Amino acid sequence: MHRDVRVDGVVQGVGFRPYVHALATRLRLAGRVGNDVAGVFVEVEGAPADVGEFLTLLERDAPPLARIERVRVSESPPRGLSGFEIALSDAHGVRNTLVSADSATCDDCLRELFDPADRRYRYPFVNCTNCGPRFTIVRDVPYDRPLTTMAGFPMCGPCRAEYDDPRDRRFHAQPTCCPDCGPSLTLGEASDPIAEAVRRLRRGEVLAIKGLGGYHLAVVASHPTAAAELRARKHREDKPFAVMCTDVEQARELCAVDEQSLRDLTSHRRPIVLMPRLADAPVAQAVAPGNRHLGLMLPYTPLHHLLLRDLAEPMVLTSGNLSEEPIAYRDPTPLAGIADAVLDHNRPIHIRADDSVVRAGALLRRSRGYAPEPVPLARRCRQPVLACGAELKNTFCLAKDDHAFVSHHIGDLENLETYRSFTEGIEHFSRLFEITPRVVAHDLHPDYLSTKYALGLDGVELVGVQHHHAHIASCLADNREAGPVIGVAFDGTGYGPDGTIWGGEFLLASLDDFERIGHLAAVPMPGGAAAIRQPWRMAAAYLGTEIRGWHPDWETVVSMARKGINSPLTSSAGRLFDAAAALLGVRDEINYEGQAAVELEQLADPTITDAYPVRIDELIVQGVDLLRAILDDRGTPRPVMAARFHNGVAAAILDGCQQARDRSGLSTVALSGGVFQNVLLHTRAVNLLADNGFRVLTHRRVPTNDGGISLGQAAISACR
Repeated sequence: MHRDVRVDGVVQGVGFRPYVHALATRLRLAGRVGNDVAGVFVEVEGAPADVGEFLTLLERDAPPLARIERVRVSESPPRGLSGFEIALSDAHGVRNTLVSADSATCDDCLRELFDPADRRYRYPFVNCTNCGPRFTIVRDVPYDRPLTTMAGFPMCGPCRAEYDDPRDRRFHAQPTCCPDCGPSLTLGEASDPIAEAVRRLRRGEVLAIKGLGGYHLAVVASHPTAAAELRARKHREDKPFAVMCTDVEQARELCAVDEQSLRDLTSHRRPIVLMPRLADAPVAQAVAPGNRHLGLMLPYTPLHHLLLRDLAEPMVLTSGNLSEEPIAYRDPTPLAGIADAVLDHNRPIHIRADDSVVRAGALLRRSRGYAPEPVPLARRCRQPVLACGAELKNTFCLAKDDHAFVSHHIGDLENLETYRSFTEGIEHFSRLFEITPRVVAHDLHPDYLSTKYALGLDGVELVGVQHHHAHIASCLADNREAGPVIGVAFDGTGYGPDGTIWGGEFLLASLDDFERIGHLAAVPMPGGAAAIRQPWRMAAAYLGTEIRGWHPDWETVVSMARKGINSPLTSSAGRLFDAAAALLGVRDEINYEGQAAVELEQLADPTITDAYPVRIDELIVQGVDLLRAILDDRGTPRPVMAARFHNGVAAAILDGCQQARDRSGLSTVALSGGVFQNVLLHTRAVNLLADNGFRVLTHRRVPTNDGGISLGQAAISACR
């Protein structure tokens, strides 16, 4: 019996060919396996029972990093084949192969790393088919060494022998190397760069470290002077730094680690995981000032394992970038003015990738460890699509057939370097997945750099997508559904077709279209963007002369809002949270996006279940009621008031959805938008909706914030 097999999915660079070779050999089958631009092809020939068992086990026992999407089998006459071989890769044809994300060091490689008898003992670039760099070193497909940044490191004899041995863990592992033939580490003139790096960290210095997807900046997490110095040099006033721990036991000394967080911490993706900080956590105040949470991660490269094992305590590991720019990844690093020294290596990084961020199992930033694995679409694209995303937390998305390739985290498109990262990323993805867009989707905001990029393209069909429709479509695509649903899109800012700034929306939405059926009552934003930076302005806009003397400029701002001077109208839920934060004395001025809302959530007592009342007239939510309730409740402990505010917003979401259900007959709700990063609000809203008969869709594969917008734009454009 002879069978031709095609395997589609993430099946290159994950040890799939060696696995197939071993399986076929064990079952005494003849044939071959190889990579091409479409995935993996297999020819297998032998006794019918053995071929049948091969096809059963092929998918069931695949390597841990493989993501099989489809196996296609066709029959052809036996050819009298003998032996089973790994064929040369075929680089011809239309590219449909998928590229694996970078993966954390596996247990087998860790054992070698710390085994004095092993030839890779303490070698910071140890890897195998089950772990190591993938996306960040791939220049093109098929995934073979000459098309990666390892091309400049010819394998030595022992490494070549492992690479050619079907019984070896490194059989056809493209980044295979050792101290004799692979990349090397440097720190100035130090003979032992790791030891020198640890010595400098303990001395309180700021160290730049070249990692998997770019440079990081590091200090000892418990060192107050070093942490404060890093914050000053980075010009980063309050935004928390991430902390890398040696192991789970060390992480438990800093944070309350629940089961979900443990799974995320120890997964092969190794994201930063946000968790409640322990009161006695030995971390300098400057690491996460005023924040009750810490972002922890575990080592994901051999270099990190060596550093943390020798340092024996947690270290800050934050993106190595100049203020507001994307993570640095090219050599020489531009961080010399920030870092006291650079722990460097000579393996080039082809594409930058920031660390991913997770909280309570939900992605807040999707990047290293996740990108560029595709999101399957509910509807196939009629034509190839490029979706340019939003301005903040930008990602782009390229889609063809039933695959949406959401990019790694690009950042806020507000400067030239980030814009360059955006355009270079689009070029790389287009080449990697052989997608030439015929349709280009963009946000309706005319001043976004992503919109201007789209409008500057020739020979494509442009599709403008409303920001909040894209949010709900993103949630639908994330759940592989097409709608229609009741969509609740709560965020900070989005361009509304009526000329106002949306952000607290109730929609009837599908991938095809949407209708705005309700929203938060619109209020002025006095000073425009200044009202985002200074939350007290939103309190003034909502309450006007109902209170006085809250701020020296209160009356001036109230007058500005009433007269509509530089005060665009907004229905933003984010601005309502800002107003509440100001009234509760949380923060009058922010230093990073969403800071007031983040600190308001941390203030809230999660044990409180009663809620402030809020009117909803014809699906218009009177947010001012929640703020007046705060004023009327003065004298109550602030954590109680913050909780009652959150519960009131959740109750308003339920009320709005019930009115929408009465109007439309729909009982499925999709929640999306940056406000739903708030775990307290998200949990309260989901529970209330579920308890009242709604089916609730939330995000799983992409962030609920603007990092998921590009997926929604792509899904909408695919339908149109």
